[in-house]
Amino acid sequence: MSVKSPLALQVQGLVKHFDGVRALDGVDFEVPAGQCVALIGPNGAGKSTCFACLAGQQVPTAGQVLWQGQSLLGKPPAERQRLGVARTFQVAQTFEALTVLQNIQLVLRGAAPLAWWDRLDHRQPERALQLAVQAGLQDQALATVADLPYGAKKRLELAMALAGLPGPGAEHGPSLLLLDEPAAGLALAERADMMALVRQVASQGVTVLYTEHNMDAVFGVADRVLVLMQGRLVADGLPEAVAQDPQVRERYLGQEFDMKGLLDALR
Repeated sequence: MSVKSPLALQVQGLVKHFDGVRALDGVDFEVPAGQCVALIGPNGAGKSTCFACLAGQQVPTAGQVLWQGQSLLGKPPAERQRLGVARTFQVAQTFEALTVLQNIQLVLRGAAPLAWWDRLDHRQPERALQLAVQAGLQDQALATVADLPYGAKKRLELAMALAGLPGPGAEHGPSLLLLDEPAAGLALAERADMMALVRQVASQGVTVLYTEHNMDAVFGVADRVLVLMQGRLVADGLPEAVAQDPQVRERYLGQEFDMKGLLDALR
């Protein structure tokens, strides 16, 4: 008999209105602990609004968001991070004048508050370097971020999100990573590297929910796919099942979409 993973993230009846526009119209889904789930859909489907409600940048009109059985509503992003919830954005959010390591050191979980006389370089340098290595940035660890290509900045932002979460085996509890289009703006090879990193993070027990428009970053990567259209969830299942869903093919993927061909081309 298989044992189901405990539910880490529960989204119940999520609604968000903007001046009469129902950006989210009763969204329900659950993500088991350690699963990597993609949330996809056309522009204007409500994906970014959903993420903003989960991460605390926006307040839902109605509904509930539970992380490990605890409501996140009313908690600011900083408090959600203390509970093990972090996010990235469509456009990489980094500190351009600092080095790669300094960006990571600035947001490290558990580091003492930074005073004006402190040296940022002295804040947990081993842990910062470990995260840089995980993101494939070890050769650029001392480079100024402004000099990095965009793909490296996206990987750095992911490393920074991980820096604010409990590390593997930490006693502070599980982690949820919300990635808003992690592969946006990246070339095919860069997308493959980024999504390999996302899979690696998920394999370490981090629960991952991400939005994406590039289907090569969805199929073959996600354990499960959710499809949002006009603020409503219209499909939820294994990638193979979602790729064959008649409504999803007609209204989003296209009738010609070939998941097997896509994956074969990526090999």
